[in-house]
Amino acid sequence: MSTQTTPAPPTQAAYPKRRRALAIGALALGAFGIGLSEFVVVGLLGPIGADLDVSIPTAGLLVTGYAASIAISAPLMTAAGIRLPRKTLLIVLMSLFLLGNVLAAVAQTYGVLMAGRVVAALCHGAYMGVAPIMAASLVAPEQRSRAIALMMTGLTVSTVAGVPFGTALGQGLGWQAAFWAIVVIGAVALLAIVAFVPARANEPGGGLRGELAVFRRPQVWLTLTTTMLGWGAAYAAITFLEPMLTRVSGFDASVVPWLLVLFGIGLTIGNLLGGRLADRAFTPAMFGTMTAAIGALIVFAFAVHHQVPAVIMVFVLGAASFAMVPVFQTRIMDAAKEAPLLASSTNASAFNVGIALSAWLGGVAIDGGHGLVAPVWIGVALGAAALAVAAVSTVIERRSAHQRPR
Repeated sequence: MSTQTTPAPPTQAAYPKRRRALAIGALALGAFGIGLSEFVVVGLLGPIGADLDVSIPTAGLLVTGYAASIAISAPLMTAAGIRLPRKTLLIVLMSLFLLGNVLAAVAQTYGVLMAGRVVAALCHGAYMGVAPIMAASLVAPEQRSRAIALMMTGLTVSTVAGVPFGTALGQGLGWQAAFWAIVVIGAVALLAIVAFVPARANEPGGGLRGELAVFRRPQVWLTLTTTMLGWGAAYAAITFLEPMLTRVSGFDASVVPWLLVLFGIGLTIGNLLGGRLADRAFTPAMFGTMTAAIGALIVFAFAVHHQVPAVIMVFVLGAASFAMVPVFQTRIMDAAKEAPLLASSTNASAFNVGIALSAWLGGVAIDGGHGLVAPVWIGVALGAAALAVAAVSTVIERRSAHQRPR
């Protein structure tokens, strides 16, 4: 009787370098479109409010609704598609993204526009959980963090491009044009994913039970907490960057977009640098990037009172903050390595919970009369807490390694 062996799953060596680059580029383009959808509304609040006859604070809920949808839906959407091949899941998520933005583009009422925003956001967290895993699977293990960083570049660029992109189109062609442009970008990304992302033999997930099982590990929860606190530390300053630059540094409002471009250059460089450092020596990179972010926040708190140092620190703050992104993403994939899909998507929720937490704490501090720079010091405290949690996680990890039979 003959036996049939199951073929081994393809490794990164099975894919030519050009094919891998195109695949990671397709994933990055999808991340760019998704990130653009999140931030584009910030530059459109005025035109949307005027056209749909709602107040600016009501229009601002389009941002809040999107973020809330991300935080809630990321693990739920991933759980719903857990048995799908990962490439198929990406295609489903990008299709949902297109549907939501088409709905937003044709909206004639505020309710329909909000519905489109919520639908589009359903794919955000799940995509940002699946895509890094796919990117990492295309390269050698020692290049994982760099691949994740390259894929995340799409999101980092959209962070800065989103507001001026939406503002320019909204002023020139109407706010609907911004959503139609996102539809086009999303469609190109979808086609690129279909064409270039390989359908790997080991793509299908192991089932919801296996994915949920990893949440019994303290390391997974410690990593999620580190992500939430560390990213909250960064966004404590980023959320209130514009009023600090205008009211504390004294910059004219017309200069701020250029400073945000500088910030964007910094975050793009920092993201790529963080990936390279994490591949070289992960634990030093984790503590080093977090310490650098805390240091940047402390220096920025003093530098923001003077224009030239403030300009320098806008770049440094972007670089130091976003160097943590590929580190946090690699950490959660390691903590849940047997079944990383749901944990990775939950990590996307942790990023957004960190943003919401720091924005709320910063707003409370400002409303309490502690000044516009107070959120930066809140960020320092959150960063110190993240370092402490990461240290506990590392100690537990090393003790577990020593206790394993050899």
